[in-house]
Amino acid sequence: MGKKVLKTRQEVEDFVRGCTFYGVGGGGLPENGIQSLMSEIEKGNEVGWIDPDDIADDAVTICPFLMGSIAPHTEEVKKEMEGFGLTEIKYSEKEQLAMAMKSLADYMGVKIDAMVPIELGGANTPGGIAAGVLNGYPSVDGDYTGRAIPEVLQTTPYIAQKKIWPVACVDAYGNKSFIEDVVNHRMVERIGKLIASGSYGLAGQAGFILSGKEMKELVVKGTMTECLELGKRIREAREAGENPVQASIQHLNGHLMAEGKVIKKETDDRLGYYWGTYTIEGQNEYANNEYKIWFKNENHMMWENEEPIITSPDVITIVDIKTGEPFPNPILAEGQEVAVIGVKSREVFNNKRGLDVLGPRYFGYDVDYISVDERRNGQKG
Repeated sequence: MGKKVLKTRQEVEDFVRGCTFYGVGGGGLPENGIQSLMSEIEKGNEVGWIDPDDIADDAVTICPFLMGSIAPHTEEVKKEMEGFGLTEIKYSEKEQLAMAMKSLADYMGVKIDAMVPIELGGANTPGGIAAGVLNGYPSVDGDYTGRAIPEVLQTTPYIAQKKIWPVACVDAYGNKSFIEDVVNHRMVERIGKLIASGSYGLAGQAGFILSGKEMKELVVKGTMTECLELGKRIREAREAGENPVQASIQHLNGHLMAEGKVIKKETDDRLGYYWGTYTIEGQNEYANNEYKIWFKNENHMMWENEEPIITSPDVITIVDIKTGEPFPNPILAEGQEVAVIGVKSREVFNNKRGLDVLGPRYFGYDVDYISVDERRNGQKG
């Protein structure tokens, strides 16, 4: 049994920093996550999480998530949006999520007892917790992925063959819709992304109506606490004059994949996803090597001199080489000096059904998944 309440801005920033690390480039912008939580704390509301095992087996749980692309809008896109009257944002991310959860609960005719984040990410996780506060739903210490993912089927309920739908959708401009029934999990993703694309960005959505018993069998437990502890460790390493990159690696039993400068960033915003490739020129002991990282919202593939060295479902996180701060992909720019950290994936994805939706072949690469631990032959970087 356990309960954690975030009381200070420092705790919030530590928590969001850890969420951003596990966001592997996606999961939303951390400043939005900090704002979501601080605005509730400043109103005097209790913000935090409870142990999943404290939820009754017959309880009803729900999962909110932000669906869509996090790509920055070009001036051309902004003009196009004006033509559809999408000029005034009515609802913040947390308000969209709160409204989506309430709409789904009303639609299903159920009373919600607890909220479960879908993933770990700088905005998506804090936004879900804050949305739970708005609706009076406690958040559990856990999520359904243990990292950030670009598609809703890359989750433990999918692996366990549980339904994700129906899904309620609310965007920033007040457009509301439901995905009532679909032929399979992948169509939930496709339709949900098309709805989000219609509003040129993100939409707050909610689904995964599961019993407390089902939730406890599927949730990756303790991940909220993990994020808080990781974010705190990075900050404390900086304050103590330690190397925060090495502190992260040691804390997570991970690997230093590369150090270098981002010399090229190629991106595309299509079909509700933010796609791109980084080229990193190696520095220090990684000099004379070229690295590429490919992302679809999140980082999924990394090569050294055209040879794959780490793939999803393993964590591939790009951080500032000096501060250890994790970079969301919309923020990372050419010229920045970075380190790349690799961490072995959660065990729940190390099976055929998990790898079928989050392994390299799912993303179109003719590469077998080999964990970063195996690739490094047990040698920690």
